[in-house]
Amino acid sequence: IFLTAILGLPEALIPVQLLWVNLVTDGLPATALGFNPPDLDIMDKQPRNPKEPLISGWLFFRYLAVGVYVGLATVGAATWWFLYDAEGPQVSFHQLRNFMRCTEDNPIFEGIDCEIFESRYPTTMALSVLVTIEMCNALNSVSENQSLLRMPPWLNIWLLGAIIMSMALHFLILYVKPMPLIFQVTPLSWPQWVVVMKISLPVILLDEGLKYLSRNHLDGEHGLH
Repeated sequence: IFLTAILGLPEALIPVQLLWVNLVTDGLPATALGFNPPDLDIMDKQPRNPKEPLISGWLFFRYLAVGVYVGLATVGAATWWFLYDAEGPQVSFHQLRNFMRCTEDNPIFEGIDCEIFESRYPTTMALSVLVTIEMCNALNSVSENQSLLRMPPWLNIWLLGAIIMSMALHFLILYVKPMPLIFQVTPLSWPQWVVVMKISLPVILLDEGLKYLSRNHLDGEHGLH
């Protein structure tokens, strides 16, 4: 919401959608993470200094990096629909930033139906990316520092079940009436889901890279304290 306001873009998500993500789709994986197995290197680590902060500087940076990606990806998904989707208006970025000035008399918006800026597609794209990224983040959280290749998600079967259920709930509000009306969303096509996955999945690579740095360059150093 902050990013769209800064850029002057149409609102990517509405309050009821954010509430749905926070209370429902995120709640199940967050609970299941309590069943994670211990890290493989837990016996090699020194006891934690009780004077250390709960969240180290490096861990804070990791959260910040992933959080920035989540924000950019969510807004980017909505923006993509306006600019590039074959089913969208394919307006310019300048037109999108000035959408509030859209009128029939404004030459900047000649040939454009101003109601398109109130379409449910961009918010649905943004919501779908946010939910999918949160599921990817849940997978990343199986271990704080170990790669998913060494500690795969099926080590926590409860987490996999929670992710499947969360995605099923998301599909429910998209495809089962009257849920789309309640949440102000609309069903997405297969090409649109491909874009959702392309935008969402890189967060796994981002966190894998941060985990690699943590394991090989920062573990045990002052960078973690």
